[in-house]
Amino acid sequence: MGKVIPFLMFQDGKAEEAMNFYTSIIDDSEIISIVRYGANESGDEGTVMQATFSLKGQEFMCIDSNVKHQFSFTPSFSIYITCDTEEEINNLYQKLIVDGQALMPIGDYGFSKKFGWLNDRYGVSWQLNFLNKY
Repeated sequence: MGKVIPFLMFQDGKAEEAMNFYTSIIDDSEIISIVRYGANESGDEGTVMQATFSLKGQEFMCIDSNVKHQFSFTPSFSIYITCDTEEEINNLYQKLIVDGQALMPIGDYGFSKKFGWLNDRYGVSWQLNFLNKY
């Protein structure tokens, strides 16, 4: 068996924009490869046929779907990040929430002194946790 890699399907040609955004706000992240649709192929020319990027060493694959599906992202699958500092969780939350939706605003929920859950502007769900080591 090869790697297990989360796969994100974007609609409306947003895959590359999302990858650029994610890799710009999370340190040690990069776009690894992008294959684009060409002229006369099944997707819109120039959009992402398949791409790979990494966030802190975790690889993800993504595509732009030219098919309009009856589904999109759901919060039941989310990207979970453990933050090292309060500043890191606050900054990351503030960047991801722009044009998104708070599911659980940053707060003390008993299981964590500082936790937040949100959907970003692309519909991808994120859980952010600060593990206060006191």
